[in-house]
Amino acid sequence: MSTYSVKTSQQYYARLAGFMFLLYIAIGIASMVIFSQATSGAEGTSAKLASIAQHAPLVRLTALFGLLTFFIAVTLAVALYVLTRDQDPNLAILALFCRAGEGMINAFSAVMTLGLVSVATASTAPATSDSAATNALGALLMQLDRSSTLISATCFAVASTLFSYLFLRARNIPVSLAWLGVIASILLVVAIPLQIAGFIQGNWFIWMPMLVFEVVLALWLVIKGVATAAA
Repeated sequence: MSTYSVKTSQQYYARLAGFMFLLYIAIGIASMVIFSQATSGAEGTSAKLASIAQHAPLVRLTALFGLLTFFIAVTLAVALYVLTRDQDPNLAILALFCRAGEGMINAFSAVMTLGLVSVATASTAPATSDSAATNALGALLMQLDRSSTLISATCFAVASTLFSYLFLRARNIPVSLAWLGVIASILLVVAIPLQIAGFIQGNWFIWMPMLVFEVVLALWLVIKGVATAAA
């Protein structure tokens, strides 16, 4: 393959990755906002199920967003793999599988969200005979959805650590930006398992360095692309 073809391919995948980063962030934030609106002001499982049933179309939309993140995550994984495989193909493929796993968990979470809508709708039907069982099932689905988010986030954090490290080795993005990615990713690799184990509570601020890194990286890849070594 000619040097020109290699550079063109690299820049194509760089811009694809940048666009996928931005799309993933936008859909993720929109999904959280919509689901929060669908359950806002509701306290207790019964109230949350009633609110979900009342806003069923919005909650179904969040399920659709979850399915979309599967395709986005896999596309992003392939693009980042192409940009980093020359440094260490084994680490790059491991990172690719972690991001693909993240996407698969998101797709499974979308299935649970649709199940939650069905349970919520059934809980408001006049013929419902066992509200306690319905509430228990609804509570279980909501807990599974929260748990799947933490597992998906762990896969994401590991993949981000590996890709950021490979970017740092490649020097094809600014070194300071690559270091920010490494630090932000390691913070999540440590914090999320501690949250799963129950040692710490979830705090949104631990995601802020990662948000800054991904937005800046996405814009850099879209506008500047990546530096390519001469053949």
